Amino acid sequence: MTSGGKRPSGFTVVIPARLASTRLPEKILADLEGVPMVVRVARQGMLSKADHCVVAADDERIVDACQTHGVHAILTRKDHASGSDRLAEACEHLGLHDQDVVVNVQGDEPLMRPELINAVAQELLDRPDCVMSTAAHAIRDPEEFANPNVVKAVLDRRGDALYFSRAPIPFWRDGAARPGAVGSPSQTLLCQPAPLRHIGIYAYRAGFLRMFPKLEPAPLEHIEALEQLRVLWHGHRIAVHVTVEAPGPGVDTAADLEKVRNLLRR
Repeated sequence: MTSGGKRPSGFTVVIPARLASTRLPEKILADLEGVPMVVRVARQGMLSKADHCVVAADDERIVDACQTHGVHAILTRKDHASGSDRLAEACEHLGLHDQDVVVNVQGDEPLMRPELINAVAQELLDRPDCVMSTAAHAIRDPEEFANPNVVKAVLDRRGDALYFSRAPIPFWRDGAARPGAVGSPSQTLLCQPAPLRHIGIYAYRAGFLRMFPKLEPAPLEHIEALEQLRVLWHGHRIAVHVTVEAPGPGVDTAADLEKVRNLLRR
């Protein structure tokens, strides 16, 4: 597609949906209050200000489930290495121009707030110097800060990402010297601004999505197992929206699924 010179004013939500799942088989179709999880995610996307919301599926069963519930779904290749590759194919199916904004909502985030989708999209719409945007919120729990499964984000003065890590960063060097300090990374939680937890929602320009799979993987990306580090390693900018309210839990395990079911029953 041509890049076009007109600055975009709207956005498209694309939900990559893969049937295979290691820890919770076929979780994308798990029942949540009478509808498959991917449909629940799509309905959240449809409540946002998006011009269009579509599920990019790798299996006909996902497409069929979406169509049964009035959700637009397209079939993409099964052999994509990552969700961003699937998004790039979806951009071609949808005929998006290079400057169009695409918000990637994960198919296992049924409690994603439409307001956060809007905010991440607007962050990128307002920042023509960035190729991506994402979100983060303050960490208040020492266990979360120390947990390598919780990804941390460090920002610059403009609110752009400097780095993402599974390590507890930033580390407050002088925190251990405070009265009553225990000399652990959790002392950093007393700092202002507080450390930030990265939220796994992204907005991209469609042209960058097409280019991303062709970029050389970054060494840091392999070390941290964080794909977004490839973007920074190649010198591109990621704008970060800092939200006060943490999102609801995603679904990785059977325990997560039951937690979400309980929340939806309230």
